[in-house]
Amino acid sequence: MTGRIAAFPARGRRMETVDQQHLAWIARSFGRPDYLPLQPADVSLLSQVGEPVSKYPGTHLFKEGEEATSAYLIQTGEIDLYRIADGRRRVVARVGRGAVLGDMAMFGGGTYISSAQAVDNVRAFRLHRDRLIPELAKHPAVCMRWLVAGLRQLEETQRRVLQLMHKTVLAQVADLLVEESKDTGRVQLSQATIGTLLGASRQTVNEALARLRELKIVETGYRSIEVTDPETLHEVAAERIS
Repeated sequence: MTGRIAAFPARGRRMETVDQQHLAWIARSFGRPDYLPLQPADVSLLSQVGEPVSKYPGTHLFKEGEEATSAYLIQTGEIDLYRIADGRRRVVARVGRGAVLGDMAMFGGGTYISSAQAVDNVRAFRLHRDRLIPELAKHPAVCMRWLVAGLRQLEETQRRVLQLMHKTVLAQVADLLVEESKDTGRVQLSQATIGTLLGASRQTVNEALARLRELKIVETGYRSIEVTDPETLHEVAAERIS
């Protein structure tokens, strides 16, 4: 077995990159309310079960690698989700009101795969596993919605990773911008974060963004990318333009 690994070092590194990329997408998927379409009655139930917590800017709800004993429902404020890769802190998403964090890790009985840090003053409900699971057993409709949402999250994450693996970096960056700019026409991601999500170097991401600027498809600023030509961006994402 040792000899076989040594014979294929590039493949081993590639698989490690894919695993890290997959984890980054899962971490990013945490907290997306569209993946957890709770009804008002569901939120009311969860708030009754949950313990209210407050966090100041810079403090954490949880940290990567800690035992996942609770999930969190964000009431107010914003949270940065980040992972540590190669000794560096890399933000993979910023989420706010209505977001649910840490639920997959909590139900799985494992550890959190990302850290959740308050950007501003945050109020949330901590849903401890030992209190939450008995309540979900009493409310099967809520339990089913939560289950379906988790499965959708995993399926979408896998689809995104597999789709991006077979594209050029330029098409990958364009594809990500298409996905992230759907609602506002703007993407609030740093180039380092884009690199983490795509498993690409910051330099190649810079080059791709420079090409998109050249084509007058995007305008870039600090941690912000504005899509000025969505139609052509779709064409680049589909690799119909070079």
